[in-house]
Amino acid sequence: MATQLSEAKSRNELVISWSALPKDFQLEDEPVENTGQPLLAGALRESLEISGFIQPQMLIASNFGLCATINGQFIAKAPDWVYVQSVNEVVSNRKSYTPNLEGNIPAIVIEFLSHAEGGEYSVKRTYPPGKWFFYEQILQIPIYIIFEPDGGLLEYYQLENKRYELKLPDENGRHWIDVMGLFLGTWQGTKEAHTGYWLRWWDQAGNLLPWAVEQIEQERQRAEQERQRAEQERQQKERLIAYLQSQGIDPNNLPQ
Repeated sequence: MATQLSEAKSRNELVISWSALPKDFQLEDEPVENTGQPLLAGALRESLEISGFIQPQMLIASNFGLCATINGQFIAKAPDWVYVQSVNEVVSNRKSYTPNLEGNIPAIVIEFLSHAEGGEYSVKRTYPPGKWFFYEQILQIPIYIIFEPDGGLLEYYQLENKRYELKLPDENGRHWIDVMGLFLGTWQGTKEAHTGYWLRWWDQAGNLLPWAVEQIEQERQRAEQERQRAEQERQQKERLIAYLQSQGIDPNNLPQ
């Protein structure tokens, strides 16, 4: 897709412009490497939606074209998951997104690694652009996350001095994302009959943002706790009535 220029080219030598996706442009139809990837992407969005985090001006998408024009050559790369804090216009059924032209630079991109090691991204920091170069040098996206679900390995890169630097997690194995006001980390368990490692969100207090099935279970547990509390109160009342009657006191005619 990219023109073959010298691999020594830096960003300063590239002419970058921001054009919308041409109507006749065919986005690459990259096959999904495995059935787990859509589940991972959907789970990330689901807990944000349930918690009320998502606002209309935000853009959260997966396998979605990010666009730029480099030296007259239109380039589109599709991250597995992307978060844009604010777009200029809320549009349903977007096919692509061009930063600067249509709104903010994406704040986060995430790639899920498959069995084809390194297939989802290129660590080559030179031209022509693989995903790493495109995110780091062209779009300059602040946070680039690479997640390997089979082993639960999370690589968290932050843009510093126009270069991605690997960051270590905190003592809980999580990364604080200031632009979202949330922690991101790994979690092991089962969702939709898929058992393994997942990316999950935690709020500032360390509370895990639930999925729908977990929220339903939490509500069921709260209802059960309320039922048990009401039953305990009923039994206590019955014991008190029985005691008063044993003492010859009418429970319905107690002195004020």
